[in-house]
Amino acid sequence: MTPLPLIEKVLRTPEACFAGLTDFPYSPHYAEIGGLRIAYIDEGPRDGPAVLLLHGEPAWSYLYRKMIPVLVQAGCRVIAPDLVGFGRSDKPTRRQDYTYANHVAWMSALIEQQGWQGMTFFGQDWGSLIGLRVVASMPERFQRIALGNAGLPTGQEPLPQAFYIWRAFARYSPWFPIGRIVKAGCQKGLTDHEVAAYNAPFPGRAYRIGARVFPTLVPDGPNDPEGQVNARAWDVFQQWHKPLLTLFSNRDPITKGGYKVWQERVPGAQGQPHANIRGAGHFLQEDSGVEVAQALVQFIHNNPVTSP
Repeated sequence: MTPLPLIEKVLRTPEACFAGLTDFPYSPHYAEIGGLRIAYIDEGPRDGPAVLLLHGEPAWSYLYRKMIPVLVQAGCRVIAPDLVGFGRSDKPTRRQDYTYANHVAWMSALIEQQGWQGMTFFGQDWGSLIGLRVVASMPERFQRIALGNAGLPTGQEPLPQAFYIWRAFARYSPWFPIGRIVKAGCQKGLTDHEVAAYNAPFPGRAYRIGARVFPTLVPDGPNDPEGQVNARAWDVFQQWHKPLLTLFSNRDPITKGGYKVWQERVPGAQGQPHANIRGAGHFLQEDSGVEVAQALVQFIHNNPVTSP
């Protein structure tokens, strides 16, 4: 595992910023990882099948509020961390602290510290770029994979034009309204309250550095070292015989059609009830969260853990 970096300057969003979250009643748990405080939601029975939900950019665990009740009611233990730089987790203030490898190291260390086992992983957007690297490095801790609007780019494949537009906006725009950005990625829109909830972790410009940096970390060329690490992770998934499910929406300009490579290259994807989530945008957890959660419940039910 990559050694944890030394982070010298960190911001922590005041808890008062989250006071108005009337639709997110979950108490955060905290872990100290490499001198950083990482927040995570942990709901449902401790002996239920564990589901690890990783959010993407520029969201936080609030993104999963429509899915958590469905999964818990089905008897699942739901674990939803806030990535470093997002939500209630600490936010380094130096751009250079936000690297792909650091994010993988932080999430890997969190899982190891908490001793989470037997998990089903669900990731979307950057949640998948980070989470799939974690799964590839510790496959013994995971029983199943489910992917929604996800990917693991190696730098060898072309990226859509919509991504380059988004990356340029994140890099150069003087205006970076987190809540409105999430709203733009939803087909069904967000209320003013929901937009405010996505803004809550970022009360000032310095809190948004991680959200600004993420698009620049996506491997987009054959010489990108993180793309080469991703290629090695793909070697793991091309031999992955545990169940893998794709749940991609049909209205995401970034990842549309990205399910095909997983269905074609991963042995464990064969014979699974892959779903096309119709009418949902990039943030399918917002547009169709209940539908996605119900598909996850059925996926877990249909693929019980068997003794070796």
